[in-house]
Amino acid sequence: MSFFDQFMSPVYLGVPLMALALTLPWVLYPTPSARWLNNRLLTLQGWFINRFTQQLLLPLNPGGHKWATLLTSLMIFLITLNMLGLLPYTFTPTTQLSLNMGLAVPLWLATVIIGMRNQPTHALGHLLPEGTPTLLIPVLIIIETISLFIRPLALGVRLTANLTAGHLLIQLIATAAFVLLPLMPTVAILTTILLFLLTLLEVAVAMIQAYVFVLLLSLYLQENV
Repeated sequence: MSFFDQFMSPVYLGVPLMALALTLPWVLYPTPSARWLNNRLLTLQGWFINRFTQQLLLPLNPGGHKWATLLTSLMIFLITLNMLGLLPYTFTPTTQLSLNMGLAVPLWLATVIIGMRNQPTHALGHLLPEGTPTLLIPVLIIIETISLFIRPLALGVRLTANLTAGHLLIQLIATAAFVLLPLMPTVAILTTILLFLLTLLEVAVAMIQAYVFVLLLSLYLQENV
């Protein structure tokens, strides 16, 4: 098998496992009850969601607060997908560029449309900084327009590249440790320790990349509300 076979979208008995992996995260979280007092897990979950939402919406105008539910749900969804993909014999949907672009493009486009609808002059003003020399005006408008359209691509590619690189590195080092074990046990043990440390790093990367994805979306929204 090729090292890149792990990134192929698997199908089992004609059922695409991508669909199963996308629906699984919502089953794992406990649903809040109507009681006044919740258990520790629900209380911790509610505290985390409240703290994250407050942190995310701090720089946003009140108009952007309508996105709180969407951005927080997206953050939890991405973190869960990234973390579940680190378990053995699992598939990580967020290593697929198609899925990440499917999340990034509509949400980015929504922020641009909101800016164009609510304050078109301000939104178009981003394309040309104040005090630009006359000769540079056409060049700067082209550059700023290109940078605007590159944003969703950067969002999707960043998430895909980070997770793909991490998974590939883990597989490479695991294969090296497996091959070295009968030949050089000491080196194999050291490689295994390195693999363990890399796995911890990959857990951090999985959480950070989900946060960065949502944070950048909120910054794009901040420019347009």
